Amino acid sequence: MNGLMMQQPLLISSLLVHAERHHGDREVVSRRVEGDIHRYTYREMAARARRLANALAALGVKPSERVGTLAWNGYRHMELYYAVSGAGSVLHTINPRLHPDQVVYIADHAEDQVLCFDLSFLPLVQAVAGRTKTIRHFVAMTDRAHMPADPKIPNLLCYEDLVAAESDQYEWPEFDENTASSLCYTSGTTGNPKGVLYSHRSTVLHTFAIALPDALNCSANDSILPVVPMFHVNAWGLPYAACMTGAKLVFPGPGLDGKSLYELFEAEQVTVSAGVPTVWQALLAYVDANKLKFSSMRRTVVGGSACPPAMLRKFAEDYDVHVLHAWGMTEMSPVGTVAAFKPQHLALPVEQRYAVMAKQGRAVYGVDMKIVDPAGRELPWGGPVSGDLLVRGPWVLSRYFKGDGGNPLRGGWFPTGDVARIDAEGYMLITDRSKDVIKSGGEWIGSIDLENIAMAHPAVAIAACIAVPHPKWDERPLLVVVRRPGAELTREELLAFYEGKIAKWWTPDDVVFVDAIPLGATGKMQKNKLREMLKDYRLPGA
Repeated sequence: MNGLMMQQPLLISSLLVHAERHHGDREVVSRRVEGDIHRYTYREMAARARRLANALAALGVKPSERVGTLAWNGYRHMELYYAVSGAGSVLHTINPRLHPDQVVYIADHAEDQVLCFDLSFLPLVQAVAGRTKTIRHFVAMTDRAHMPADPKIPNLLCYEDLVAAESDQYEWPEFDENTASSLCYTSGTTGNPKGVLYSHRSTVLHTFAIALPDALNCSANDSILPVVPMFHVNAWGLPYAACMTGAKLVFPGPGLDGKSLYELFEAEQVTVSAGVPTVWQALLAYVDANKLKFSSMRRTVVGGSACPPAMLRKFAEDYDVHVLHAWGMTEMSPVGTVAAFKPQHLALPVEQRYAVMAKQGRAVYGVDMKIVDPAGRELPWGGPVSGDLLVRGPWVLSRYFKGDGGNPLRGGWFPTGDVARIDAEGYMLITDRSKDVIKSGGEWIGSIDLENIAMAHPAVAIAACIAVPHPKWDERPLLVVVRRPGAELTREELLAFYEGKIAKWWTPDDVVFVDAIPLGATGKMQKNKLREMLKDYRLPGA
């Protein structure tokens, strides 16, 4: 016997319809590439998204065809989120920090038909325009007054001209909720990036989940500024959650330096933000140097890589900002866990609360997870042993776009590539990436733990720990460190800082000081490049 409920497909367009009908006067504020601040309402955004859907149809874009973007976080990019997917086509957000050869590969692999781009990326588009195979139209996301005089791209179209030429009369079509909605390519794989193809159903379910109080806790009372880029797993779903909940949205555009972000936080009374640790390091450095405070921001979501405990403390103790430590992957849409407190944690001593916050957290509803040993046997929660982390759920990838890489699943579970522990309360802690784990004398050493200790030292700006060969122990940890500007720190001082904090045999064997640690396109440390840089390094006495 089936229930007697209406069958209404879960479609991304329904989020925009809801925003227009129920909180149409809520603001969307953007710092534009042109340099000014743009503001309008959800009602105006919805009308422009309908115009844009008509414009894309006039360009010949058909359902399921891909529309690429090379753009910062801004209102025009948001309009594309809804116009492309809402019409039944597929939004393909491309990371502009990639090498031109990778952009060409991704655009061709996705078979993009249109590429819309911010003017910041004109040189990149010029470098790839003559090399892509399927793109029929290039669209500069600006108005006629700011169009480049000599773009060197034949028949370059103007975004605002396209929107202005069309009517805002458009009925969002209804179709199967399993229809593809958007496409992101992974940054963490070896070889060519692989495409992760989301559906309308997976996206709407993910939006429900992240808005929950014990997840990212989004509401109409919030002013949300996503620092995490809209080309990085759809800004972790925040452009969708804002429409669902009626939160004010503030887009930073290209200004991701500490000064620009702080000024926008204060001017727009931002209450919550989200980004990777490297962004927050720059913001905190600016706020510290200028002896500033946050007047409205009370929580921030930190993900993409592990949040150093020292950063958790600094946000909380110096600025009264609560850090929500989160974890996920492109293959997971991306949110999988959030370190929200349970009631029993609120009465804990402060050090124990920080220990909870330092974990990646407990699974949001819709995600199931387990840890397994090398033989695939499930390991118990609450023990001291780490294992390979596997996940499953309605917004978790089942296979990559076009079948690249074959079947990635293990018995119906997706292997994340992370090594983790799960405590008795269900809180997961990433101890390493499987490719980064250090195996010394047959025992594992977690590189993340060693990095977090180093970054708690006041003279350390950023630290990475990698394995290097050892004739007796197979591998030993090597610490690679960037000092804070003007700070003095010796190898001996930093190694002494580990005393009493970990097992003695975990202590790194040596420290290498560098000017910079290579970061990937999404702000993560690229340990593969570090290993290549230090491939000829030999430990003292080894």
